[in-house]
Amino acid sequence: MKQKFRSLAKMMETTGRIVIVGVCLTLLASSPLWAADAGQAETTVRNVCSTCHKFEGEPESRFNLKAPDLMWADSKYQHTWLVGFLSGKEERLYAKGYRWDQGWEPDAHVTLPEDQAEEIAAYLEKQYIDPRVQVGAFDVSKVSKKEAEFGAVAYKEHACIGCHTIKENGQRVGGPQSVDLAEAGRRYNPDWLYRFALNPQDFTPHSGEFLADATDFGVRAVVGYLMTLGVPDFNYDEPWESPEFSQASAERGKVVYKEYCSQCHGATGEGDGPAASGLSPNPAVHAKMAFDKLPMEYLYNVIYHGGRSVGKSPTMPYWGLTIGRQGVADVMAYLKVTFKGMAESTPSKTGTGPSGVCPQPRKTKLAPGKFRNMTNPLPATVANVKAGETLFQQTAQPLACFNCHGTRGDGQGPMGAALNPPPRNFTCGETMKDISDGQMFWTIKNGSPGTGMMAFSNMPDNQIWQLIHYIRTLVE
Repeated sequence: MKQKFRSLAKMMETTGRIVIVGVCLTLLASSPLWAADAGQAETTVRNVCSTCHKFEGEPESRFNLKAPDLMWADSKYQHTWLVGFLSGKEERLYAKGYRWDQGWEPDAHVTLPEDQAEEIAAYLEKQYIDPRVQVGAFDVSKVSKKEAEFGAVAYKEHACIGCHTIKENGQRVGGPQSVDLAEAGRRYNPDWLYRFALNPQDFTPHSGEFLADATDFGVRAVVGYLMTLGVPDFNYDEPWESPEFSQASAERGKVVYKEYCSQCHGATGEGDGPAASGLSPNPAVHAKMAFDKLPMEYLYNVIYHGGRSVGKSPTMPYWGLTIGRQGVADVMAYLKVTFKGMAESTPSKTGTGPSGVCPQPRKTKLAPGKFRNMTNPLPATVANVKAGETLFQQTAQPLACFNCHGTRGDGQGPMGAALNPPPRNFTCGETMKDISDGQMFWTIKNGSPGTGMMAFSNMPDNQIWQLIHYIRTLVE
């Protein structure tokens, strides 16, 4: 058997064809020597796998290789995925082959019985560790949902999708030229993926690998997003449940507020800081906000990740890198104990809004004609109206509508009095009769620049139409 193995290995060295590798491993897999010989995994890697994969030396261009380098296999792959791939239970990695310059037919890979795949994986994990990869450099447990959302946007903005496919709505999208990333979260060790993302050219130089103009913060967001792919039950971090929040200090938060927040929001939260006069929309009047009624997730995100992260004004900076998680926790504690907001008043029978004006002056731009002329495609059934009510009062993201528009839709929610201009008063019939379904759809989807109306760009269209049906019921 050993002589037969050497002959086949020699043949592969001569031909270098993957099909021959498959024949060899098929014969090897059926041999009783595998279980009896503890060194068989090493023999296979050195004499069979190495005919295509490189296990030592310096990184080279893909155009000089037959298959991906495996000299950092342990640092690169998760054990369960690697065993599954070797035993034929995972999808292929390259839709058009690793060497796309030599043809666009996908490469076949050998399939081993699971016990033998375990042996190979264990050997690779023991022998091939990348010294460049720092263990613990990327903590997956710290990836929040908002950071993954940022990563998803950056993945496209930095053109990663130009070469790598992902899944959206069950379909693969993107350029199929390089490795498919739809299952990246199950495949890669995060420390390796993070080190690779810092400079892909370190791993496969001059192979078409792209070096993005991204800060470490941006790289971490992209890697965090990739680590969620293929992991339907991904456990997102909730920073507001972290130890920093259990140790939050309103006294420290007062100092943070003075040093940073007061520049726009004013020393006493009246929205009259030195920068306020040049900003549109005007900074929120914290003195009129009931911070203890706002969702922790929303409040954390708007401070740590900035106004843009929740569809609010991009002039609200992302303070997380400046004051850190502890600083955010402290300033949130200060906001909650300092600003209690204004009591929600009883609406009058005339449907007047928080400014006492009905109809309200409009600052919202007109939607493009094709949207402005749209009518709600969903029937006004009890189920659709009820679904819209749930979104309005509870589940709309990044913030349920009642927080600004009030539980009755009169514009007197916990945040309503803080906004200038005030939120739309949906009970005002004189205003609402002139707002078409399409205009409302456009405004919800894209926000209203110059006002406090955020964009709900990620809300599915059918949910927006359900929301519009409910809003129509609020008119007095």
